[in-house]
Amino acid sequence: MNNILVADEVTKRYGPHIALNKVSLEIPKNSIYGLLGPNGAGKTTLIRIINQIIHPDQGRVFFDGEPLKPHHISMIGYLPEERGLYKGMKVGEQVLYLAQLKGLSKAEAKKRLKYWFDRFEIGDWWNKKVQELSKGMAQKIQFIVTVLHEPKLLIFDEPFSGFDPINANIIKDEILKLKDEGASIIFSTHRMESVEELCEYIALIHQSEKILDGKLSEIKKAYKKNIFEVGMQVENGNILSKELASRFEITSSEFDPIENQLDLKVQLPSSDSSELLAYLSGRANINQFIETIPSANEVFIRTVQSKDAHE
Repeated sequence: MNNILVADEVTKRYGPHIALNKVSLEIPKNSIYGLLGPNGAGKTTLIRIINQIIHPDQGRVFFDGEPLKPHHISMIGYLPEERGLYKGMKVGEQVLYLAQLKGLSKAEAKKRLKYWFDRFEIGDWWNKKVQELSKGMAQKIQFIVTVLHEPKLLIFDEPFSGFDPINANIIKDEILKLKDEGASIIFSTHRMESVEELCEYIALIHQSEKILDGKLSEIKKAYKKNIFEVGMQVENGNILSKELASRFEITSSEFDPIENQLDLKVQLPSSDSSELLAYLSGRANINQFIETIPSANEVFIRTVQSKDAHE
């Protein structure tokens, strides 16, 4: 079985409102899978179904090849966007209590907590109350509680919320390390730069329906528009730019007469750039020739806008 989780035409209604409409997903094992979508798209509903907080009205969910059952909860770690620590309780007492709820013995919980508290250099927080911690500090505690029982599937909902860039990078490295150690990860976020850095696969949910899914690198290639960024050294850059415009579609052109540097963006009718290269090779010294691939953010915006335009 190559998938840790499969959702098969999952539907959830709240009265007349359809929160999820026949959503099907396959989450590969040992991958980081981005679950994306605008606010209100249905992502949180799907996450709650996976965690068995709510149940679908139609469709099925499979965990590691088996129909999703209550005992699978112990194999899932969930870091919700809205954190749930008890503010008046001491950190050490709370993490021990939560670890034991996940099935760890007190001795094993202490051993694992010591490892994580040493790793994050937060040992002196043990006897502090949660209300004494900053939001970022509390986030670290919640992260530890989520991963402590070494679940097969981790679900992170906006895991970098509240972190400064340094600590966000620390958590990012820990997520990658967990993946390298065999965990499968569902990653829900609005930060597209994090999607670029972390996710191998994505699914985009919009207005309760899945409108896009697959391997991120392949999706980005499918969305490319055959635009090439060309940089070259040439003495008569403005003249060459005009010549090129008569043969190719130039979307931007900039010439620096001091450096004799001409930078262009050229849109071709296909991804075959041989004609353009042949034309330029005898006229300028090419120092850059790159096909532009859209970012995850561009894919997100274009797909959602296209869906809305067809409504």
